[in-house]
Amino acid sequence: MNKPKPVQVIAVTSGKGGVGKTNISVNLAAAMGVAGKKVMLFDADLGLANVDVVLGLQPRRNLSHVIDGECGLEEILLDGPAGMKVVPASSGTKRMAELTPSENAGLIRAFSDLGDDLDVLVVDTAAGIADGVVSFTQAAQHAILVVCDEPASITDAYAMIKVLSREHGIRHFRVLANMTQTSHHGRTLFGKISSVAERFLDVNLEYIGAIPFDEQLRKAVQKQNAVVEAFPRSRAALAFRNLAEEVGRWPVPDGPRGNLEFFVERLIGGNAAASDGGGIA
Repeated sequence: MNKPKPVQVIAVTSGKGGVGKTNISVNLAAAMGVAGKKVMLFDADLGLANVDVVLGLQPRRNLSHVIDGECGLEEILLDGPAGMKVVPASSGTKRMAELTPSENAGLIRAFSDLGDDLDVLVVDTAAGIADGVVSFTQAAQHAILVVCDEPASITDAYAMIKVLSREHGIRHFRVLANMTQTSHHGRTLFGKISSVAERFLDVNLEYIGAIPFDEQLRKAVQKQNAVVEAFPRSRAALAFRNLAEEVGRWPVPDGPRGNLEFFVERLIGGNAAASDGGGIA
């Protein structure tokens, strides 16, 4: 029997809110879909979810119903742009923002049932360093840290790198600059973070590019659509296509890393990773 194809899992995260993280997640997922990948976008900002709002979707059920045992994960999937599937969460629900570690782990395991026809899972985490953010970032194969040119964004990005590296063993971070004026602007922003982080922390930071400030992106948000579909020739759309191409070249592990991971059973040849059947704990 052929070994199942691994799913590439990308977590998009940030030290603070307001840096455009969800727009990055939505448009990266859409750009990968346009490139022919079978993509799922997981809204992992569980208590303040807004992917459905950004895309103009109207879910009847969301992850809160899955956690409460009212339905399965496959029953809440929505159709998004560029052929992607969207996993909606709930907004304004304190309980969802305070899931226990076992509930987060159960949610990660539940995705295993959705991976039969999937190439990429993009995980839009909450901002900051809450338990859920750490769990989802650790469970992904790669993490994109979104920053913008604001003092609080830079300070909070450093704090996030510090916590994830010192307390959770994550050493490699890919940094994406958002809302930049020029390509030089993005590299300058990256330099502000990397010079401090690599001096005081045992980490490796990799600059993966910048998304330019683009009026067309703002218009796409107003249209509740991905910019790669609404304005495919815009500067922002080109940047997202380039980012999708870059992400597509990142390696997928050929085996499990020894911690809780999305689709881990696909990395070990289809054997179940958890002994409890992989339900929501």
